[in-house]
Amino acid sequence: MRLHELLMRSARRTPDALAVDDLSGGVSYRELDLLADAFAAALHAAGVTPGDRVVIWSGKDIDSVALMQAALRIGAVYVPVSAANPLARLVQITRDCRPALVVADADGLRRAATENWPRGDDEPSMVGATELLAAPAPSAPPIHHGTPDDVAYVLYTSGSTGVPKGVAISHRNALAFVTWAAAETGLRAADRLANHAPFNFDLSVFDLYAAFLVGASVHLVPPGMAYAPGLLTELLESRRITVWYSVPSVLVLMLHQGGLLDGAPPPALRVCAFAGEPFPLADALRLRAAWPDVRLFNWYGPTETNVCTSYEITADDLGRISPLPIGAPCAGADVWLEPRDGPEGEITVAGPTVMTGYWGAVPHTGPYRTGDIGRYDARGNLEYVGRRDHLVKVRGHRVELGEIEAALDAHEAIGTAAVVVIGSGLKARIHAAVVPRRSASPPTLLSVKRHCADRLPLSMTVDALHVMADLPRTPNGKTDRAALTARLTTAPRG
Repeated sequence: MRLHELLMRSARRTPDALAVDDLSGGVSYRELDLLADAFAAALHAAGVTPGDRVVIWSGKDIDSVALMQAALRIGAVYVPVSAANPLARLVQITRDCRPALVVADADGLRRAATENWPRGDDEPSMVGATELLAAPAPSAPPIHHGTPDDVAYVLYTSGSTGVPKGVAISHRNALAFVTWAAAETGLRAADRLANHAPFNFDLSVFDLYAAFLVGASVHLVPPGMAYAPGLLTELLESRRITVWYSVPSVLVLMLHQGGLLDGAPPPALRVCAFAGEPFPLADALRLRAAWPDVRLFNWYGPTETNVCTSYEITADDLGRISPLPIGAPCAGADVWLEPRDGPEGEITVAGPTVMTGYWGAVPHTGPYRTGDIGRYDARGNLEYVGRRDHLVKVRGHRVELGEIEAALDAHEAIGTAAVVVIGSGLKARIHAAVVPRRSASPPTLLSVKRHCADRLPLSMTVDALHVMADLPRTPNGKTDRAALTARLTTAPRG
C-alpha cells in the first residue's frame, strides 16, 4: 500500500463523507480526490516527473493537502514548508532538495516578489497554487505505484551545521506508524481529528493519514489560532473533536490559560495524544483525573523514526511521583539502550518506522541512534532522561542550537555567539550570549530578533540577549555551555 491510496480508497467507500475542513469550509472525500487529480494533472503538465521534489510553501489549507496527494500520485516527493518560514530558510531548503517546482499560496507569492526570490537557471520556478490549477492541463496521468520504499515526503528539521537537513520518509516508514496508531486509538470513520501541527512537523502525519485510512475527517487549525488557548479550547467543543494530538506545551497552555478544565470534559473527545517533549507530571495527572473517559497517550519518537514508543496514562498513574514514561516499543519498531548493560543509555531504534536517510546524504541503514538518553523504570517502561547533544526542544519544536548560532554569526555587530536554552516546557527560553565585533556597537535584542526573523522559523527566534566581553571556555578551548548556562540563569537580560 502507498500513502496516496488511503484517500483514494476512502473516496470510493464514502465519497460524500467530510474529508478536510480548514474552518472556512470543508470538502468531501470525492471533492478532495478530484482536486488531487486536478493538481496531479497540473504538476505533470508543468514537467514534474517521478522522483522529483515539489516544495509546498503555504499555510494550512485544503489546496496544500490536495497538492501533497497530487505529488504522491505522480510519484513525486513533496516537501512541506510552513508559511511561517522566512524566505531565506526556504532558499536553503530548495538549494538542498533541488525541487522541480515550488508551489506557494498567495501570501508566499507576495513575499517572494517583495523579498527577491532568487532567479536563475539553477533556481527552481515558483508558482501559485491557484495559478497552477488554472493553467490548461490534460487529464491526470495514471497513478504511479512505485514501491513502498520510495520516498514519499521530506521534512526539514534544524541542522547542526547551521543548515536545515531533510528527513526522507518512505511510504513504508509512514504507514508502519499510521496503521499502528489508527488501530491503537480505535480510529473509525465517525472520528473528527484536529490537526494542530503544521504540515512540516511530523505530528501532522497522524492527523492526515490516519484520518484518510479510516475515512474520518480532519479539521485544520489555522496558524493564527495555534497558540490561542481560549480559541483552541472552544474549537474542541464547537467542532466536536474526538481525537486531539499536539505537543504538551499546547495542552498546558490550554489548561492554564484557556479554561480547558473549567467545565465538563469536551463532549466528544475520546482520545488525546501528545508527543514532542516531556509533559509536566502534575498537569498530565490533572488531565487524567478530569477526563476519566478520555484515553491519554504519551508518544515518543524523533522525526527520523516516527513514533516508536507509546505509553497510555491510566488511573493507575494518578499516584505517580516520577515523570511519565515514554513506554514500550510500538509500530513494529525495536527500541533499546546503548550500551545495553548500563543503567542509562542512548535510545536506539530499528525497524520499519526508521527513515530512509537525510536527503542528499548516503542512505541510512541499520539502527538509528536518537541522541536521547533513556532508562527503564521498575516495570520495564522506557523513560526519557534528556539530550546527549545540543539539540533541544523549545515549545514543542526541535531546535538545533548550532543553526541559531550560525544565523547570529551573520549579524554585522556580532563577533562570536553561543546559544543555550534555560527552562523547560512553556518556560523554555532561547538565550543568546554574544561578544560584539570590536568595530561595532553592541547589538540590541530588537535587532537580533529582526535578524533571526529573516533567517529562522519563529520557534527559533532568540528570547533573551546577553552581551559579554568573552564566552566561558573549557580547557580545550570550546565554549563551556554548563558554565554559560549557570552565568546566564542569574544575568540581567538585554
